[in-house]
Amino acid sequence: MGPPKGFFASLWNFICFLPYFATLLLLGTVKGIVFCPLVCLIVTIGNSAVILGLWPLHVCWTYYSILRAKQLGPVMKLVLCLLLPAALVLWPVVVIVGSIVGGALYGFLSPIFATFEAVGEGKSNKLFCCFYDGTWETIKRSCTVVSDFTDFIYHSYFSIMDDLRQQGPPDGKSYEIRLCYLPGAVIAGLLGLLVDFPMVSLIAICKSPYMLFKGWHRLFHDLIGREGPFLECICVPFAGLAIILWPLAVSGAVLGSMASSIFLGAFAGVVVYQESSFWFGLCYIISSLALYDEYSNDVLDMPEGSCFPRPNYRKKSELSKTDSFTRPSSFRKLPLQLTSFSEPLVDLKPFELLNALFKKCQHHGEIFISEGLITQQDIRDAKTCKGSRVVSFGLPSYCILQLLLRSAKANIEGILMSDGTTELTSRNRPKDAFYDWFLDPFIIMKDQIKALNLSETEEGYLSKLVLLNGDPARLKSSNIGPPPESERRRAELDAIARRLHGLAKNVSRYPTSRRNYQILVRNLSEYLGKKNGDSITSSGSSTVRRSKSAFARVFSQKPFRNRTSYSDPDQEPQSVVTRNVEIV
Repeated sequence: MGPPKGFFASLWNFICFLPYFATLLLLGTVKGIVFCPLVCLIVTIGNSAVILGLWPLHVCWTYYSILRAKQLGPVMKLVLCLLLPAALVLWPVVVIVGSIVGGALYGFLSPIFATFEAVGEGKSNKLFCCFYDGTWETIKRSCTVVSDFTDFIYHSYFSIMDDLRQQGPPDGKSYEIRLCYLPGAVIAGLLGLLVDFPMVSLIAICKSPYMLFKGWHRLFHDLIGREGPFLECICVPFAGLAIILWPLAVSGAVLGSMASSIFLGAFAGVVVYQESSFWFGLCYIISSLALYDEYSNDVLDMPEGSCFPRPNYRKKSELSKTDSFTRPSSFRKLPLQLTSFSEPLVDLKPFELLNALFKKCQHHGEIFISEGLITQQDIRDAKTCKGSRVVSFGLPSYCILQLLLRSAKANIEGILMSDGTTELTSRNRPKDAFYDWFLDPFIIMKDQIKALNLSETEEGYLSKLVLLNGDPARLKSSNIGPPPESERRRAELDAIARRLHGLAKNVSRYPTSRRNYQILVRNLSEYLGKKNGDSITSSGSSTVRRSKSAFARVFSQKPFRNRTSYSDPDQEPQSVVTRNVEIV
């Protein structure tokens, strides 16, 4: 549905839309007021109980891990131990306050957004969905938030501390602090706070009216003409809500600027330490005001330049150029204007890639259970706190390897999704920080694998090495060819396997990973029980037939075919989960 033509048609469309939008907003607001206290109570009590209960353990284990860390020198350990009490005291306070604010916002806004989504396409009973959507689902998701937070600060925290304690320095030299420059760095950081916080706050407050009225001007212009965010019917309620909430967005931008000024000013201490000069730290304090002023001008599409001086605060001019802000071409366009892209954005939610990875783990895990590569002991170990080397790290690493091999064979810049046609790159990916953390290591690893130019035999050996996590006994029992004859080639494949295991370990620390892992282990356990119960006939013979191993079947398939259905039940397990959009 395109925008109406003519001024009167646009005005009539706008007048007819207002009662419709106001009714949905009123209904969503009522639901938000009702469920906001309950959701806020669940999130606050749950997160507060977890953080306060684990806080003594976190304090002791953090100190223990820092004192035993191989990457840190003695002076660095001493300084960290002196600075840790402030961070450890603020940690539960930040969590509790964040839980109160976040729970209240989520409990109020989630029913409103769900009410608008209820009138979208694909809903059979829209009237019922308008009243029901965002009620019970919001309560369940608030409980899930508490569960994911518990998993993150328990499992992910101890995993990170274990790496800090066990891993050595990458270049053989531990991280150390030069004490002679530390007092000057602290003084410069404090001066930066005293200067930048009031000045940046003043600049942000002075520019906030311009941001408010310019944003409203653009939003109302798009509303009347049905352009920009109002072009698609499904986006109209949210874009209309943006007009009402735009003052909150401006207020949030001002508060964000005030908060960022703390780090902006404190960075003067880092400059003093890096450049070994207190003078350069003072120059940075003055220059940081110009940096913020120029950046805010670019964001608001105001005239370039700044009235503040900008002295050089680096010894090397190349470093100064990297710290400067230049106006890219994207800032020369009006804010909130609809922009056309040569590559369409891939519609993925932040944790959709993570969920897809674990569903692929279930798919391949069922195959390997049928092949006997994943045993009952592996499933039993996966249920313990220590975990199974094969299920916990080998299986995710294997799925990541198949993703990278497929992308490397396609000779593309980014990551090739399972449909064989969609490429996810740094240009067309959703603009979310999660995709930087998740995708950038994948792309780097893909380029490293592509540079090795692996043969089919080497791919099979690497897959076996990754899945079985380097277990010598199980490597010999598998039937996928011998390792490469060249010792250098074996060392390269071993290094790739270790990096893949490290990548899988990092993925396991993301929020929701623990919950997805528990679901994976439960499903694999149920599949193993069904297989053991159904595979033995009355005569005692097995009914499961396998003509080829899982590794041989994987590498005999076409590289870019999206397998969503199977014709031979003896070649693939029956309980295969498929997705509309997958990355692995």
